[in-house]
Amino acid sequence: MSARALHHRRQHHILLLHKLLSSRDASSPFTLLLDSVEQSAKPLIRHFIQGAKASKTDVVFVAWETMTPPTGVTAFVKARRKEPAAVQEEIRRNLSASKRTLLILDTLYPLATHPPTHLPSFLSSLTSPTASLLAIYHTDIPLPAPSPSHPNTLYNPSPLPLLSYLATALLTPHSPSQVLARHRAAARSLPEPVFGLAEERDGVVVGVGANDDGKGVVLKMEYRRKSGRGVEEWFFLEKGGGVGLLVDREGWKGREEGEEGEGGEGDGGTFELGLTDKQRRDREGVVLPYFDAQKGEGGGGGRILYDMGVEDDFDEEEDEI
Repeated sequence: MSARALHHRRQHHILLLHKLLSSRDASSPFTLLLDSVEQSAKPLIRHFIQGAKASKTDVVFVAWETMTPPTGVTAFVKARRKEPAAVQEEIRRNLSASKRTLLILDTLYPLATHPPTHLPSFLSSLTSPTASLLAIYHTDIPLPAPSPSHPNTLYNPSPLPLLSYLATALLTPHSPSQVLARHRAAARSLPEPVFGLAEERDGVVVGVGANDDGKGVVLKMEYRRKSGRGVEEWFFLEKGGGVGLLVDREGWKGREEGEEGEGGEGDGGTFELGLTDKQRRDREGVVLPYFDAQKGEGGGGGRILYDMGVEDDFDEEEDEI
């Protein structure tokens, strides 16, 4: 990939994330945030609220686990200990048919564990040409086993694969220090470190560097286009609101796919495939083995130059070449 095409692709991905964060042009009707105890999605929610406010988009925040309204929201719906039908009706009363609205659900766990609730139909009823949905799914909270009193739930797919299939954009926040630790281990061909629950140690719930969002958050984006093609990229979201590709961050020595043959300076590569002028001259001056066989004129056929030694046993009956 040429340097110009690579630069264009990078700028396109950054612009796409900006559109998602500002909820412009209905770029994603349903955006799913996959967070964990290692990195909460709350810093990312602040980016979405700030972007919606800048684009003059209303924000309706539906809270099951949030106690106080976040700064910048237009409406705050308390959904804790309420039936899904009552929550759905209250949400509809706060949606405007004439103005763009970003609907944020701070967790999908109550809906995923409520047996009579059909999650796809509930979420699809909240979206419209003027309303986009942003929902958080906690990946490290186990779901209860299906209840025998509701036999239909035994054959339904689990919520996470179902939500991942329905979402038009998947965003997964990561701790910057943990991502950098894994990258350094991979660069040295060492096993990647594990953190928190993955360590499988008694009493360890949160790993070292969890929720290290003092400077920003590492974000993995998977965006599904209308054509069916997917876009996957890693970003770094600064605390002040700046957005950039992770590979461009200082200390992140990695190359993107397609950059290996460029050999440019300052691109952060760990090895060089290009040739300098001196290396090119030295290569042209190398004399290959049996090079003398290529000095004859064409049309004479190929031949092999070989000098017999005293230890060789020549057999006249063998076919001559």
